[in-house]
Amino acid sequence: MDSWHPELLAHFDTNGASNGPTEAINLLIKKIKRVGHGFRNIDNYRLRLLLHCGTE
Repeated sequence: MDSWHPELLAHFDTNGASNGPTEAINLLIKKIKRVGHGFRNIDNYRLRLLLHCGTE
């Protein structure tokens, strides 16, 4: 507990902010890239990411 003391207090200083949503999007992007077996066209890759992530 003593070694994590600053990190635990930082949770309260940031109102509980988390990078969890960002990590989830990164994981989804990596999964799409892996399933696509390497996209040759960057536009198709971008469209696939927008389709699955739901943002533009």
